[in-house]
Amino acid sequence: MIIEQALLQVKPGQSEYFSKAMIEARQLIALQPGFLSIEVHPSIDVPDQYLLLVSWANVESHRDGFRHSPEYKKWSVLLHEFYDPMPTISYFGPSILS
Repeated sequence: MIIEQALLQVKPGQSEYFSKAMIEARQLIALQPGFLSIEVHPSIDVPDQYLLLVSWANVESHRDGFRHSPEYKKWSVLLHEFYDPMPTISYFGPSILS
């Protein structure tokens, strides 16, 4: 299992709309082979910032699967307009505490 991580900075005043769009977008990512879970946490310290954590079976499920799927195109239309700047994606391996 791997974790996809991104800090999402949403444009000021758009958080409510972003939250609704993310709920809709969740259905798209959940259809993907290798998808395990998704979490989106609002920042306590930074307004309109969210931590995205997606668990995948492997990196390829995200990078080579979801990112090239028709659902990703819909995901992009729903969510990418909210970001400023566009987030950078990072991947992390299994916990060293497991």
